[in-house]
Amino acid sequence: MQLPFTRSEFLDAFAAYNRALWPAALILWLLTVGALWRVYRGSRRASQFLSGILALHWGWAGVAYHWAYFRAINPAAGLFGALFLVEAAVMLWLGVLRGRLTFQVRDAGWDRLAVAFVVFALLYPVVGLVTGLAYPRLPSFGVPCPTTMLTLGALLLGPRRGARLAAVVPLLWAGVGSSAAFALGIRADWVMLLAGGALLIYLLGVEPATGPRAV
Repeated sequence: MQLPFTRSEFLDAFAAYNRALWPAALILWLLTVGALWRVYRGSRRASQFLSGILALHWGWAGVAYHWAYFRAINPAAGLFGALFLVEAAVMLWLGVLRGRLTFQVRDAGWDRLAVAFVVFALLYPVVGLVTGLAYPRLPSFGVPCPTTMLTLGALLLGPRRGARLAAVVPLLWAGVGSSAAFALGIRADWVMLLAGGALLIYLLGVEPATGPRAV
């Protein structure tokens, strides 16, 4: 796949973003960990809180990354940003206002896989460092691919009925954004493909051998 920018230009965009907005990555990380902890503890309104944090992730990545930085090297980033805002609106509508997105950690096969993907998303910048990138020229927490990975993992923790609409944009981005894994050598994004494939299989109704789960 021929991209309209080079690997160096791609990493330079992250460098500019990280230098200007690095506190946002820390704040988003802390808010996300707090929301996930509430889900793990089964706290009241935990699912709505996590839905709100995921909506914040998608809105932030759409505006602060796609529109403010990525558009300088990729004209398609304007469309990408709009798509991310659509997903933010879906998360707000389904998860916060309607309460149709529920997240619950159980001792089941899909949940173990979901937790693995969520933890990977939380550690995404560290994985970048381990695989040869250097700060600030690396994707940090809160940009599109870790946001997508986090959402794919979280949707595995809920019933299919609520997850199907919310999964459309993350699954699309798992395909589009994975071009970085192939064309640009961003190794962490290979896991995004695995997470997208796992969620797609889950939404199609395939159950792991550990037993049935309510739909």
